[in-house]
Amino acid sequence: MNHRRVSLPLLFAFFAAAFVPTTSVSAADQPNILFIFLDDFGWRDTGYMGSDFYETPHLDKLASEGMIFTNAYSCSANCAPARACLLSGQYTPRHEIYNVGTGPRGNAKHRKLLHIPGTDTLNPNTRTWAHQLQEAGYTTATMGKWHLSDDPLPYGFDVNIGGTHSGGPPRGYYPPHGKVPGLQDAPKGEYITDRLSVEAVKFIRNNKDNPWALYLTHFAVHTPLNAKKELVAKYEAKQPGKLHNHVPMATMIQAVDDGVGLIQSTLDELGLTENTIVLFFSDNGGYGPATDMAPLKGYKGAYYEGGIREPFFVKWPGVIEAGTKTDEPIIGVDVYPTLCEMSGAKLPDDQPVDGVSLLPILKGEKETFGERPLYWHFPAYLQAYAVWDEQRDPLFRSRPCSIIRMGDWKLHQYFEDGGLELYNLRDDVGETTNLAELNPDKRKQLLAQLKAWRTAVDAPVPTEPNPEYDAAAEAKAIAVMNKRSSKKK
Repeated sequence: MNHRRVSLPLLFAFFAAAFVPTTSVSAADQPNILFIFLDDFGWRDTGYMGSDFYETPHLDKLASEGMIFTNAYSCSANCAPARACLLSGQYTPRHEIYNVGTGPRGNAKHRKLLHIPGTDTLNPNTRTWAHQLQEAGYTTATMGKWHLSDDPLPYGFDVNIGGTHSGGPPRGYYPPHGKVPGLQDAPKGEYITDRLSVEAVKFIRNNKDNPWALYLTHFAVHTPLNAKKELVAKYEAKQPGKLHNHVPMATMIQAVDDGVGLIQSTLDELGLTENTIVLFFSDNGGYGPATDMAPLKGYKGAYYEGGIREPFFVKWPGVIEAGTKTDEPIIGVDVYPTLCEMSGAKLPDDQPVDGVSLLPILKGEKETFGERPLYWHFPAYLQAYAVWDEQRDPLFRSRPCSIIRMGDWKLHQYFEDGGLELYNLRDDVGETTNLAELNPDKRKQLLAQLKAWRTAVDAPVPTEPNPEYDAAAEAKAIAVMNKRSSKKK
């Protein structure tokens, strides 16, 4: 992997050891933190990542003023576990949120194993990074999707607008929103993305004289794909791109970006821009029927790159050199220690944190962490949308599996059939050529490391046969789906 910071002329030394953060920020110097976290937003859905139809000028500008990560990963291919990992700093086996809900997904006749149900609520004893920031003197707010419990306030937040256990917008993007905190008075015709941006501005104004941390976790661009009505004509008249051309999605993305512009103008007006860190990230890959992550394979729900690789940048004026870029692989659990070190907050004493602080990379002190392993564990099922080619089989976006990435190499292990897939992402980012048989040494090395990690974190692996499984029914369903797919081609 050729790691680089594009505007730095010097290469820094390579270190294999993980960085242990220290508390070095004084209370007087604590930066504000704006963390923009989107839902189902794909790796290439911004202009700066190459979209040829969606428009994100404000996000593009912020990205150009900080560091862009090209190999940033979510900890899961779907939303609830990704968010649990992000807030706890832990991989899925530690908090045991593996899927959206705990029930089995997909047709029972097509599942060979009984899934591991896990839980659907983040343990209330979990110390989130919001708790740590609160202790360090920050006023904290979450606005938008929460999805980890009925109420986010006990998890370290002082303010909640819109956060419930729901995985999508309350009743769509237009009111009424029911009894959702902070949205009960939504006027007719108000787009929820716009409302969250306005609430963000209010929060910033109310806390302009004290350190604040805002977790702006938009419902956008999760289904339902409710277009912002005022923008539909614009995108219907626009020339479709070769990569993207979905009109409702384009309006939803512009609504987010317009809100980012509103927030940024407020920071400028209040003189807070130079003392505000901005992070931008997404919970999983894009929604397959509406967007495209090419050249990556896969989309939301699949553990190929398109389902887990995300857009990510960090802007910190005076600390991060503007216009820089890195290929260093990083993952959602790294956000927790990064936020703690940025703010001067402490890591919890009695709770494991699986990530590492990104500050050495962000500040140019390191070029790489070395070949640090990244892990994914999904002992469940996630059914297919319809007929899609970018998944392992046509019935499920993912079946029970574990994944490891180490350096340029990525190994998939599937528990139903023992299947192994090995890819060199430097040469084959689209995961088109399985090298498991051609490179047995690398396959064995990564598989041993993956198994050792599962033992270390006590990751449950499904082994019990599903009594409802019907091999003949599964084979027939696969044949039907493959036939439909071939006709579409």
